Amino acid sequence: MDKSLYDAEVNAIKSQIKDIYLSDEIPWVVGYSGGKDSTAVTQLVWTALSELERDQLHKPVYIISTDTLVENPVVSSWVKNSLKKIEKKSLEDRLPIYPNLLTPKVNNTFWVNVIGRGYPAPRQKFRWCTDRLKIKPADEFINSVVKQNGQAIMILGTRKAESVSRSKIINEKEAKSVRDHLTLSDTLPNAFIYAPIVEWSNDDVWVYLMQEENPWGNNNKDLLTMYQGATADGECPLVVDTTTPSCGNSRFGCWVCTLVSKDKSMSAMVQNDTENEWMAPLLKLRNELDQPDREIRDFRRMGGNVTLFSSNDDDPDRPINVPGPYTQNARAVWLRKLLTIEHNLQTSDNTPENVRDIELISLAELDEIRKIWVLEKHEIEDILPEIYKEVKGSDFPGKSINENQPFMSEDLSLLKDLCEGDDMNFELVRGLLDIENKQQNKNRRSNLFKEIENIFNKTFYEDAEDAISRAKGIQKMATIIDKQKNGELNILETLEEVRNNIN
Repeated sequence: MDKSLYDAEVNAIKSQIKDIYLSDEIPWVVGYSGGKDSTAVTQLVWTALSELERDQLHKPVYIISTDTLVENPVVSSWVKNSLKKIEKKSLEDRLPIYPNLLTPKVNNTFWVNVIGRGYPAPRQKFRWCTDRLKIKPADEFINSVVKQNGQAIMILGTRKAESVSRSKIINEKEAKSVRDHLTLSDTLPNAFIYAPIVEWSNDDVWVYLMQEENPWGNNNKDLLTMYQGATADGECPLVVDTTTPSCGNSRFGCWVCTLVSKDKSMSAMVQNDTENEWMAPLLKLRNELDQPDREIRDFRRMGGNVTLFSSNDDDPDRPINVPGPYTQNARAVWLRKLLTIEHNLQTSDNTPENVRDIELISLAELDEIRKIWVLEKHEIEDILPEIYKEVKGSDFPGKSINENQPFMSEDLSLLKDLCEGDDMNFELVRGLLDIENKQQNKNRRSNLFKEIENIFNKTFYEDAEDAISRAKGIQKMATIIDKQKNGELNILETLEEVRNNIN
């Protein structure tokens, strides 16, 4: 682009930013992911505000970045350092710019759901992670701004050139705009969206970042280097916003992501830079999470019911069961592997100095996982402290739990032996003992019978084969009843079908 045309384009956008900023009292919320688009937008907003008179800076501009706690460590470090620089420099320049690092609530984190509750690694048909890890923290912050001020304007780095589908969505939104350059959010009431670089191409973004000095002290050439190091072919597929389509079928976000067939960005980072070889164990664990997992998942769903499924390729008379959460043993294995990687990184002489304090799972998450295992799943063996000590070599420093538990690990081991390999029977007796122990000192035993009923409903099967057989019988019975209702069977035929099904 010609220098005069480039200057005119940048100045026009800055002028637009200033006009919209001065037009009302609505606070701004800028989405900053650390990538090229959000960096360009944040930089444009910063320089535009810097050109205003001091008394014109009348409303706050919040910079928000969501840390899922499982972000690619290189990107996570870049974003955190950037936010610190933004905070320091905005104070020095007396700009109303306030950075905020958002994280999911502890009961919504990735590891609490996978290791605690047993959620399987995310898949396209069960994408449970995005809402919990990314959307909720941002929405809660924006809603708090709206609650305090009545409205909010979100400044985003979305661009039409990202993809055909993105361009179509943006055009549809622009057709419904309520003010010049502002569109209403589809999901957040009283929130508007402003996208200053919506018409820019990839080249436009990079030209701007390479031409203009970063106002908070980052080196944009380091950002370009990070992009180039994250792909084997030297292109720039960095994506840390899950609403943004990836470039070249690659992804640069959560290191545990199983929504793509292969983490090309982390693989390239490990291969391209010896300083990033320490991430190889993380990549290995991510690949293990992405393996077929039917064998390590319960045959029952979370509530204990058995769900059957028939695909077009299956024999409709021989449906398969939909596997439920990871088993107790599988969850313990994932925890042991994760803690081992963390411990090795923290103690190995081969780990770079700036990574020695890395935390792959927080103490708060471990406390929450332990609480779920013991209090919700009735796994009163309470094996988390044992696993922690086995890996870390020190006592678990978390909160105490279930102090009134009268059963020692030796007692439960004996109980398991007495059940002679009958896992269902062991689960039943263990659950009943736990319920009784919790209820015995209560004056009002609320929900006692409901809890007992839930335990029996989950464990009355002989084994997985028995549970699936029963589910198939129930499904067949429902089919017979539907046929009778539709007039396909008379009453005698219906009774005969029911009798055959029972037999």
